[in-house]
Amino acid sequence: MSEAILALEDGTIYRGLVAGAEGETSGEVVFNTSMTGYQEILTDPSYSGQIVTMTCAEIGNYGVATKDVESRKPHAAGFIIRDESPVSSNWRAQGTLRDYLVANHIVAISDIDTRELTRKLRSSGVMRGVVATGSQLDEQALIAKARAIPKMEGSDLVRVVTSQTAFDWPQEDPDEYDVVPAHRATRRLKIAAYDYGMKWNILRRLSAYGCDVRVYPAFTPAAELLATNPDGVFLSNGPGDPAPLTYAIENTRTIAESGTPLFGICLGHQILGLALGGRTFKLKFGHRGGNHPVKQLSTGKIEITSQNHGFAVDPDSLPSDLEVTHLNLYDGTVEGLRSKTKPVFSVQYHPEAAPGPHDADYLFRDFITLIEEKRG
Repeated sequence: MSEAILALEDGTIYRGLVAGAEGETSGEVVFNTSMTGYQEILTDPSYSGQIVTMTCAEIGNYGVATKDVESRKPHAAGFIIRDESPVSSNWRAQGTLRDYLVANHIVAISDIDTRELTRKLRSSGVMRGVVATGSQLDEQALIAKARAIPKMEGSDLVRVVTSQTAFDWPQEDPDEYDVVPAHRATRRLKIAAYDYGMKWNILRRLSAYGCDVRVYPAFTPAAELLATNPDGVFLSNGPGDPAPLTYAIENTRTIAESGTPLFGICLGHQILGLALGGRTFKLKFGHRGGNHPVKQLSTGKIEITSQNHGFAVDPDSLPSDLEVTHLNLYDGTVEGLRSKTKPVFSVQYHPEAAPGPHDADYLFRDFITLIEEKRG
């Protein structure tokens, strides 16, 4: 098998084998602790500009399936695994992970010590890196390339992944899903959703709860959404630093001030925090995986959540009319916000899962309830 190298900005070199497409790729090297869901992770637009390390030792054993994609195409800049499964054993499988990576031009490396790499990223923080394939590679040149990669801070990656035109998400049968909604809307609700890098399972869950969703490009003026008189507005997940997204922050502030019910997830949560007067900061190594414990402060209940973000809202920056509703039990960071004066709330994690547990699916129900209470 062909050789591959991972070069980090601190000068560390990992030698392994090609596990996907041949070539070279660069980005911020991060790790994800999910045991499954590699196809959903690869196709999550929030991973734009990032090379994802899977901490689970063997990856690829159940292959890939069309229904497991979370967007139009893979967005991860590269992929790092310990052992590549030589077979895909799953009745749903339509191909192998390797074939999928090659077909989608995703450069990947296997047969490196991902436990050591993860410990390094956890101790030193995420790093810029380069994955390259071939047997005659210049290690020092690759390290230099890694150090020249633009940092994630200050980068607007949303414009890279957002849809360029508005589109309607088709209505689906909610009984087709593994998790049947506990409370559906009493009538079909009209939701306008900002696409900052939308995962499709968010749209599936909104549809399952009784919503007709029209998805808008991230840069669409708030006035255009409000002119359609939506029952509610949704702010999606997405990649990168929320601070430079001034257009999204201003649009969100306008919508919040209009009194329209508003729900944000992940990047949408961070944008909402900024729009209502808070600040954000970059985490040392981020939260990425399907096993993160979050405490709901109003009830004391613990949710095991799916997460994927590298930035967080600073609790000390929040105005008095915003309350923290959820906390991360790993590091105490803010995982949920709610306005005391407006029909607005958000969470940092992913209640739609894909991959991950369904503990937080109730948040879609809360959004529906908020709309119905507002409309009367």
